[in-house]
Amino acid sequence: MSADGQARSHWFDDDAGPVVRPYAMTRGRTSHAAQHRLDLIAVVVTERLADDPEEDPTLSPEHMDIVDLCRETPQSVAELASELDLPIGVVRVLIGDLVDSEFVHVTRPVPPAELPDESILRDVINGLRAL
Repeated sequence: MSADGQARSHWFDDDAGPVVRPYAMTRGRTSHAAQHRLDLIAVVVTERLADDPEEDPTLSPEHMDIVDLCRETPQSVAELASELDLPIGVVRVLIGDLVDSEFVHVTRPVPPAELPDESILRDVINGLRAL
């Protein structure tokens, strides 16, 4: 086998496709400043007035995939990781980059601890019925 063929078999698997290490996609970063807000159920939404991501030379194809997926419909961090077949940590870093560049914003559902108590809601419903 030639040196070229050996290198190709080392970096390319016909079944798996080209091998790119996750840290290469994040430029060696394992976290992002905005990562504290990016839990699995955080929803990523493409900014309506954002510039075209393809014009930004600092964005990778994975960044553009995230923007495209969220443009069609808002996606959770978990859904994006699944759709892109990337580790959650990598997706969080990429989303953080996009938030910094103002291509997307992140919304979080109301935490269960901040939801009104069920008994209060029942009392309100009963009070409305009594009117």
